[in-house]
Amino acid sequence: MKKVSIDIESFSSVNLAKSGVYKYAESEDFEVLLFAYAVDDGDVQVVDLASGETIPQEIIDALKDDTVLKWAFNAQFERVCLSRYLGLSLTPSAWRCTMVWSAYMGLPLSLEGIGAVLGLEEQKLKTGKELIRYFCVPCNPTKTNGRRTRNYYYHDEDKWAQFKAYNQRDVAVEMAIAQKLSKFQVPDFIWDEYIIDQQINDRGIQIDSEFVEQAIQIDVQNRSLLLAEQKNLTQIDNPNSVIQLSKWLNEQGLNVSSLDKKAVNELLQNADGKVARVLNLRQQLSKSSVKKYQAMQQVACKDNRCRGMFQFLGANRTGRFAGRLVQLQNLVRNNMPDLKEARELVKQGNIEALNLLYEDISKILSELIRTAFVPKGVFYVVDFSAIEARVIAWLAKETWREYLFKQGGDIYCMSASQMFGVPVEKHGVNSELRQKGKIAELACGYGGSVGALTAMGVLEMGLKQEELQPLVNAWRGSNQKIVQLWWSVDKCVKETVNERKTTRTHGITFSYQSGMLFITLPSGRKLTYIKPRMGENKFGGASVTYEGVGTTKKWERIESYGPKFVENIVQGIARDILVYAMMNLKDYPIVAHVHDEVIIEATNASLDEISAIMRQVPPWAGGLILDADGYTCEFYKKD
Repeated sequence: MKKVSIDIESFSSVNLAKSGVYKYAESEDFEVLLFAYAVDDGDVQVVDLASGETIPQEIIDALKDDTVLKWAFNAQFERVCLSRYLGLSLTPSAWRCTMVWSAYMGLPLSLEGIGAVLGLEEQKLKTGKELIRYFCVPCNPTKTNGRRTRNYYYHDEDKWAQFKAYNQRDVAVEMAIAQKLSKFQVPDFIWDEYIIDQQINDRGIQIDSEFVEQAIQIDVQNRSLLLAEQKNLTQIDNPNSVIQLSKWLNEQGLNVSSLDKKAVNELLQNADGKVARVLNLRQQLSKSSVKKYQAMQQVACKDNRCRGMFQFLGANRTGRFAGRLVQLQNLVRNNMPDLKEARELVKQGNIEALNLLYEDISKILSELIRTAFVPKGVFYVVDFSAIEARVIAWLAKETWREYLFKQGGDIYCMSASQMFGVPVEKHGVNSELRQKGKIAELACGYGGSVGALTAMGVLEMGLKQEELQPLVNAWRGSNQKIVQLWWSVDKCVKETVNERKTTRTHGITFSYQSGMLFITLPSGRKLTYIKPRMGENKFGGASVTYEGVGTTKKWERIESYGPKFVENIVQGIARDILVYAMMNLKDYPIVAHVHDEVIIEATNASLDEISAIMRQVPPWAGGLILDADGYTCEFYKKD
């Protein structure tokens, strides 16, 4: 026996979508109902565990044997659930995931979606969702169902037979996907990366449950106080109602068409007195700071650790990790000088002191979200400095930028200095302008122009509309080799798609095979674009389109061009550098990672040593100038 393909159906009263598989499988009422398997691509067998059948001993032995590969779609689910079922920890090294294989090929991350895109003869049965709702989650007690809170197999034998067929079909579909993709094997080094990812997900990151609970309670109290004040000021029945509040503001002489964040900020510029206070209250009430805290409570296991928060190859076009559940990738930055003191007041539940010391408790709770994560020991937080700016300079051979990096200069400070005509230092003079420089770098680096700068909020930061185009022109004028990179990539992509031939530029290879465009990065990892073809853009020029998950989260045809492909390439390389560092740091307990940052939980590690490991340049990136720095903290924060 070389491999076993597996799919299970299970019951738990824990909400899988909100809490993740680790807490789901930890539930007291968790149960594996059906176990479908196929040995070495043979016939699919279904073991009806709910009805009293047992998994054959040779299959139990195979599950425990690390020399037998276990395949499943979203293998993390099967591995974690079967670990609970067997009462032991199944190691990720013996598991392979068809979903990861599909993600590597640029396909959807759902079994149904992949089957449709690949046109498989074996398709996932559409009755599945209804059957899962019936057997796998609690049901509402009604007079008709005898007030029961769960449906068992014997409550509907026809549905149960359908459920077994559904379970069997899922394994067949998984094997059909593997067969369809057999020409495009996932490289071994990607599976090594997947194992590290699963170990990090298994380890999880600890939360301060007492602090989280108090933060939620303070938010409830604070919202109640704010609503009462707003109701008192306006005398309207429901201050949360956009219609009622808009009508009141219009009666005060304002011209209100929207109450979104941007509109309220604009209205506040010309408001004073009672109206200004009402708008300010609206701002505070619209903050959703408490949702992250609630998510932490929903996800945290019995040992107060949040697990399963990273999706390997989750970002389709680049292969970056995607955030799941609590979503560490979009936490509010903390800028408070007295972070520790504010955190302590929240943990004490001291809303009176918070009201005395701070104008906006909602903002304080938002800034404190990171601090809910706490280590057993100390957090060592290390991140790369301007990783994308360094990668694109290295790829394009933009030598003046590389010289700046060699001298230890800060690219964002330099950009801000050019933009505003003043010296900018990261932790010194005009340091507040550095973030504006960073936004300009990110906007212009991938072909962005005035629209990209505007979308990133530079007008709200103080720049004037008439300054934007000269800024774009100046950036492109001083980065001509990066501009050349955009159009060299554009030319290669078009030639490859048009003529089905392999092209190369700047160390990147573009190839076409079986209706797919492959972009091979220096690491050897490939970015995949499904069914590429030539089209015409809105300006009448030639463009390349391909199929993928678009902004609507649906499978659709997406248009792209040189600078956008460069963005995918640069972010893909940055991702590979992060993973290279994580592989080198595998002896350290990594508990989380965010974009270009690694978070390690330890008691006596060396920050200098961790930073030095992060700075190691991969063998495939000779000449790249990397820098990484970090700090230690007793709770997670941005330094």
